Amino acid sequence: MKKYLKIASAVIIVGLAIFLTIPRNHYIVRALIYQLPNIDDYKIFENRTIAKGESQPWKVSDKYNSIGLSVDQLTYFSAYKTVAYLVVKDTTLLSETYWGGYDKDSYSNSFSMSKSIVSLLIGCAIQDGLIKDINQPLSDFIPEYKVGERSKITLRNLLSMSSNLSWDESYSSLFSITTQAYYGNDVKRIVLNLHSLGEAGKYFDYRGSDPQLLALVIESVTGKSLSEYASEKLWIPLGAEHDALWNLDRKNGTEKASCCFNSNARDFARIGQLVLNGGKWNNKQILPEWYLKEATSPVSELIDKELNKPNQRYGYQWWYINYKNYSIKYARGILGQYIFVIPELNAVIVRLGHKRSDVKIDGHPEDVYKYIDFGLEIIERSSK
Repeated sequence: MKKYLKIASAVIIVGLAIFLTIPRNHYIVRALIYQLPNIDDYKIFENRTIAKGESQPWKVSDKYNSIGLSVDQLTYFSAYKTVAYLVVKDTTLLSETYWGGYDKDSYSNSFSMSKSIVSLLIGCAIQDGLIKDINQPLSDFIPEYKVGERSKITLRNLLSMSSNLSWDESYSSLFSITTQAYYGNDVKRIVLNLHSLGEAGKYFDYRGSDPQLLALVIESVTGKSLSEYASEKLWIPLGAEHDALWNLDRKNGTEKASCCFNSNARDFARIGQLVLNGGKWNNKQILPEWYLKEATSPVSELIDKELNKPNQRYGYQWWYINYKNYSIKYARGILGQYIFVIPELNAVIVRLGHKRSDVKIDGHPEDVYKYIDFGLEIIERSSK
């Protein structure tokens, strides 16, 4: 019996070794080594730089950090391993706090906030006349999508997460396509080989494939890498204080567009301020105001597949929540990365950290409400 067990064990080991030698399975080794994603993962991946231009430091409010955080707030920030919390009001820095060895210059992974950045870049390409209509089929830009049901997918379907492509949005499985895209070395191959699960444009169903395909569209129409275009259209005009980093699938490879834009709280806040400004910065229209309005409003003709009701929480890669009569647009990442835009208060709130609440209220993580409340309290107290 022991002999058979030894033989079986040897066969399994050999089989596993052969399985892992297949190039497309190399991601499993990295996934086993590093396991769950981390906000400092730019250190383990190849990166492409999003170069800054001349910095435009934030103006500082005369009430900067005059409102201390309460014990309850500090306890909550600690429980979810917050590393940065920042409030911008009336284009001035009102409050910022850092924890865990992070500061205003520290890089942190955006995770899915990068999807919102990709959406802005689509808007920039429209402003540049490189994309004529978001109802154009994806196949106009990516030839691999010219055949079958996939040929009916439009840019708007991708922007609104309604492509109905075969993407499994699973973060805990070693063998999921999401894990393969994160730790693998050929994200382009993955998204070019997806198949259609049926008619597009019916359901809002969150998936990482859609922003990745939008990134390939941007590369196609601009002739530049995603990072080069982001530098030219966002990072330089917005006066970022630091270069940003976009994680690649391999050296000189492809940006992982559905995640992995690395920056700091102050520079992430510029993204929120651009949205607050209606796509304008220093009196220059960077992307169309009509596009931004659509992008940050729910695509209500879609059915929200998770909640089984008309979509009231997602636009073009941007989340939306009506809370306390505020129409809040926000970007979010899986570990509690948030950029909140509150037009009624002319305010932007940024929160970065290691952990997000697993509880959801009407499809929004519970901590979303907390971080908004904390910001509202700081703004209210500072106005007295």
